[in-house]
Amino acid sequence: MASTDHDHPKAAPDRLDHIRLFVNTFDVETGEEELSDPRALAAWFSEQGLLTDDEPLTEADVRQAQSMREALRKLLLAHNGAPLDPTAVDAVNGAAKSAELVVRFDDHGRAALVPVRSGIDEALGRLIAIVYAAMADGTWERLKACREETCEYAFYDWSKNRSGAWCDMAVCGNRNKARAHRERRQRGAA
Repeated sequence: MASTDHDHPKAAPDRLDHIRLFVNTFDVETGEEELSDPRALAAWFSEQGLLTDDEPLTEADVRQAQSMREALRKLLLAHNGAPLDPTAVDAVNGAAKSAELVVRFDDHGRAALVPVRSGIDEALGRLIAIVYAAMADGTWERLKACREETCEYAFYDWSKNRSGAWCDMAVCGNRNKARAHRERRQRGAA
């Protein structure tokens, strides 16, 4: 999935879409990895405006970002009915601590949560600050990961009743229905 699909019908509002795009840098179905090396990682964070310095990133930074991405995916799966994974919470808390997030006021007197650290800690800290702001404005729980285990694509649930379960009903929803139908037939034949 391209990291520039802000116009996607399942895009999240405003800066929350950075989280959706970040989670979708790994395609669960194909195994395609956008953040495969330090250069790709730095380019992605820079394109998103989440990395402000030119400090070179390392292979360890790539692993740290990938780990954070999968922790966020698990949090989004919890928004879609999966049990909350405590290791995901620990990973996000660890990244927040490493980023040294603090409240800062801008020239207009508005407060924001910002990372003190630079490099990968800054980039991941900015993502956590986005999550925090989305929790405050009520949009966070609408960002979900697809229930289809071969997909887990992050999407924003725009439905009025917040019942969206799949990134695409025509694809993942139908896969799920077909699998359930096969399982029922197999149980009936047994």
